[in-house]
Amino acid sequence: MGIFPMGEEDGSIAWYEASPRAIMPIEQPGSEMRISRSLRQVLKKEKFKVTVDMAFDEVINNCAARDTTWINDLIISAFKDLYTRGFAHSIEAWDKETGALAGGLYGVAYKGAFFGESMFRTVNNASKVCVVKLYEILKRNNFILLDIQMMTNHFEQFGAIEISKRSYLEILDRAMSVKKQIVI
Repeated sequence: MGIFPMGEEDGSIAWYEASPRAIMPIEQPGSEMRISRSLRQVLKKEKFKVTVDMAFDEVINNCAARDTTWINDLIISAFKDLYTRGFAHSIEAWDKETGALAGGLYGVAYKGAFFGESMFRTVNNASKVCVVKLYEILKRNNFILLDIQMMTNHFEQFGAIEISKRSYLEILDRAMSVKKQIVI
């Protein structure tokens, strides 16, 4: 439907819609993520060990640990349930020197779409490394949509674009027409 949940200060959940909608193009032939020279160097040095679905609870809790957040207890509970059911996923970056969780992101995969929810970092570039890994996974597995909801400077640097509600709903429809759940 093109709406997404956000926790409210009173502990409830409200549903929102962004127009224009921000996405990372992944299905168009030749669409590639833009990776800065400095991030390429970080990737080449392999400063982080990247894992998938190894620390979902830690990732969502770190994403929520901000002064101002839309990730309240109800959101955390709902997404943990989606994780248990195999729909929500996390990508984690572990600092190879310390072994500590340095950054991560989480979102929901359904049919041919991945709906990015939030990310965090405690070490520079850790969340960016997770975004690159996510993009590689989605591209390799022929996902149609990487929905990031609203444009951020972070994603704009990667080549995210804003599209109209109509264009978004057309892409979403294609992603939802995938007969079988695409697995991360």
